[in-house]
Formats: sequence, C-alpha cells, structure tokens
Amino acid sequence: MLVLGGTGFLGPHFVRAALANGHTVTLFNRGKTAPGLFPDLEQLRGDREKGDLTALQGRTFDAVIDTSGYVPAHVEATAKLFAGKAKHYQFISSVSVYRDFGQRGDEIDESAAVGEVADDKVGDVQTIRQSMPFYGPLKARCEAAAMAAMPGKVATIRPGLIVGPGDTSDRFTWWPVRIDRGGAVLAPADPDGEVQFVDVRDLAAWMLHCVEHAVAGVFNCTGFAGRVSMGDLLSACKCATAQPVELVWASEQFLLENEVRPWMQMPLWIAKGGRGHVANARALANGMSFRPIADTVRDTLSWAKSERGDMPFDRTGVPAAREAELIEKWRQQQGGR
Repeated sequence: MLVLGGTGFLGPHFVRAALANGHTVTLFNRGKTAPGLFPDLEQLRGDREKGDLTALQGRTFDAVIDTSGYVPAHVEATAKLFAGKAKHYQFISSVSVYRDFGQRGDEIDESAAVGEVADDKVGDVQTIRQSMPFYGPLKARCEAAAMAAMPGKVATIRPGLIVGPGDTSDRFTWWPVRIDRGGAVLAPADPDGEVQFVDVRDLAAWMLHCVEHAVAGVFNCTGFAGRVSMGDLLSACKCATAQPVELVWASEQFLLENEVRPWMQMPLWIAKGGRGHVANARALANGMSFRPIADTVRDTLSWAKSERGDMPFDRTGVPAAREAELIEKWRQQQGGR
C-alpha cells in the first residue's frame, strides 16, 4: 500500500492497522510532520503542493490511501498517476462536503447535495492553507477528481468528527479532560441532543477493511450503530473519572444569551434547530463497526494525561473562571438551586 501522508492523526492509526494485518506500507510525504515516525518503512519524499511527484513515477501499488488531499488538482494528479497501476484508491473526504445539514430529525445520506465553489476559486487554490475557506466544497471536488480518474475503484470515505488518542483539535478531548477535573461542569442545554463522531481507530480499521475487500463507492463514516446523546457521552466521561462531578445543564437560551458558542466553546453541542442526522447505513452494511464509547473516552483521557503534553486547551471549551461565573449566574436565575 501507498499512503499519501501517513504521519498526522489518522495516518499513523491506519498504518499500524495495516502493518498488524501483514501488509507492506510505503509512505509519501514532505517529511515535515513527525519525520522520525515509522523508521523501518519505505518513505518517499515529495510535495503535492509543488507538483513534485517524482518519487512516485514508475511505482506500482495494490492500493493508494489518500489521507492528505485537500486541493482537487493534487488528487487528480495522484489518481491519474495510478489509474492503470492500482486496484484501489481510497480518498478520505469529510461530511463537510454537504451543502446543508437540515434540521433536527432530517436524514443526510450519501445522495444529499454537496457544496459548490466557483471554478476561478478552485483554480486559485494551490495549498492546504488556501483551501480552508472552501474546505467542504473542495473536498467534494477532490472526490469527483479521484472517481473520474479511477472509475469503479475509488472508496470515497466521508468521516464525521474524528476523535480518540492523538486528537489535538480538542473538540472531543475537552470533555473527558474537563470532567476529570471534577466539580460543577457547565453542560449544554439539551442532554437528549444527538452527538456523532468516529473513533480514529474504528475509522482506520474500516479503511483497511475497504482495501482488503475492494469496497468502492461513497460512504458516510460517523457514529453510531444506534443513537447516542450528549447525556450518554457526558455520563461516560463521568464514569471514566474518580472525581466527584456535577453536570449543570444550562438552557440553550441562557448559553446563547451569554455568548457561549456552540461546537467550539461548548464542544459537540449544536443548537436544537441546527442539524440533522448523518446516516451511516451504507457503511454499516459494508462492515463498519464501532467500539464502546466508554473505551474512546477512557483511552482519550489516558492519552491526554500521558502523551498530549503541555498544549493548552485554549481553542475549545469555556475557560474555568468564566465557567464558574456562568454556573453561578444560572443557579441564581433558577432560584439558587
């Protein structure tokens, strides 16, 4: 297998899963992210942003795993390069391709309309940084480029929020770590609100399944086999700590009036009217499975304590002093309860 990237968050989990199953893995990247990782593997150097694919010329692989495609021209170039040489091309996309997530109760399956971006904007984008303002629509263009180059041989995988050990985005990690501190924890409004995410190890295992069984097509890859609520998740976080914890469920109106932003300041929270369910029936029918959420919580907390280092939690969550202030204010509004 050839892995384009392979040293970031998802890549290493996939590489380890492939090696554990006896596959031979070659990495292609710039050598800038974790360059000392996997010293025993063949590592080819190049730069997609500069069009430097020289190290891939003349090479043949059974499968190509594209974990680092953000710019359509880059994906088109690699997919065309291996069009007659690889049996399987796997492109890791995102559920962010969808134009509209609808309202609560709506189902978003793989047939839903994807976002669009003007041709002139696509032509201007040459780097990952430039792609970010158009992330979803450009991912959709990347999907189309891969499928056009290798029809019938592409697995287009659209993960939701990828979480677990190694996740420094803190959109999930915040909760196990915050609840492990104990005390009164500000919680978002609606404990029955659905949450969806995918453990990076489950995603990696299913990616490998798709390679080994020649699974092609477009698949939403996010949780779960059944519905999971915010209350379920935070209860799992409570069960992962020995600290006494009180969840303080403040109303949606209160949080919004006090400028607590959904998703980032209150991770995984989406206002009631905000988002439908991303349907994953197609992936489940093709072998996708999920580990217990308690395992994801426990392992993420363990990683955060032992390996995350001193990286501050300053991109997500409500700062401690502000959280205490809001809890007190909410209690006063509720008559001191």
